[in-house]
Amino acid sequence: MKTLLAPLALLSLSACAIIPDTPRVGQEAASQGTAIGLGKAVWAGDVILTPQAVTEDSRCPVDATCVWAGELTVTTRITATHWAQTAQLTLGEPYEVMGRTFVLASATPDKRSEGAIASADYRFVYERR
Repeated sequence: MKTLLAPLALLSLSACAIIPDTPRVGQEAASQGTAIGLGKAVWAGDVILTPQAVTEDSRCPVDATCVWAGELTVTTRITATHWAQTAQLTLGEPYEVMGRTFVLASATPDKRSEGAIASADYRFVYERR
């Protein structure tokens, strides 16, 4: 009887899958490099970033001449396996946390002198450097 149980036990264990410990954000996350809207999640290395709100968009409109280029700042949720943090990421400026560096690499649409950008129209690309 023992000789029958040993192979059966090995067979049942071989069907187990090892699932890595990954961050949870309550939704699927897009692939790294994908442009995402507010509230959507994207992978950046082993971390998931979720833009939550545009807190400042003082960028110079593309159809104007400005003395100062302005800034775009986005409240971003950074979620890893065992920690999460909300931070203000400014377009083009590196942000470091837990030995990782992230950059809000691009944002669309470009700002124009006429009309405000609706929150739903923004798209962001994050990078891990």
